Amino acid sequence: MMINDETIKRLRDQTEVLTFDLYGTVVDMQGGLVEMVTPFLKAKGWKGSPNSLVTWWRRTHFENSMIDALVDRGHTPYREIGHGAVDYTLTRAGIAHTMDEVRHLVAQIEKLRPFDDVVAALTRLQKRYKLAVLSNGDPDMLKNAAPHIGFKFDEVISIAAAGYFKPHFATYRTAANILKVDIGKCMHVANHAFDCIGAKAAGMKACFIDRRRRPYGMTPHQPDVTVADFKELAELLA
Repeated sequence: MMINDETIKRLRDQTEVLTFDLYGTVVDMQGGLVEMVTPFLKAKGWKGSPNSLVTWWRRTHFENSMIDALVDRGHTPYREIGHGAVDYTLTRAGIAHTMDEVRHLVAQIEKLRPFDDVVAALTRLQKRYKLAVLSNGDPDMLKNAAPHIGFKFDEVISIAAAGYFKPHFATYRTAANILKVDIGKCMHVANHAFDCIGAKAAGMKACFIDRRRRPYGMTPHQPDVTVADFKELAELLA
């Protein structure tokens, strides 16, 4: 994304806090889960693609979390949504399993590692901005994930505080309140267009990390900046 010096200066001057999606943005969720699930599927004798199964798992989880937010009858924990998604995916794939196995697979999300460029970029950015995680994960899952990330954020916020999954507007506004900052001075960083759209609609700025080289899509809520990875983000904003 071409961005001029004046726009970069404006973004720097108007931004005090960077909030980051965790799963898929800071940590490599697809790659990490594929690595983890491959020996499990091999032991089960399943001949399909581990990458495809993880994609089915993640899509099912996303769909069910959106349903949970839209029906608005109380927030269901991320872990519980995950158990349902994995059980459904394995059942659909014809893979015999136990609920203990389901729980084990979902627990691996807490052990995911960051992309190679993340920690160095965050270290640079933290010299200028307050950095916070804003994740759909449960509070205890985020706490368990911290040692595997290798970087200490200034704040770690679960959407459980708002009672809705992202991209519900309440998640971003609750985060700004917790951070004690005007929402317009926050920039949300995410690898998912839906998350950037939610942040923009709620009043935040947004940075789209386009690791997957996918179109952002037609929406009035376009990101303020699009970068290829965290290294490029740090070079622009730090």
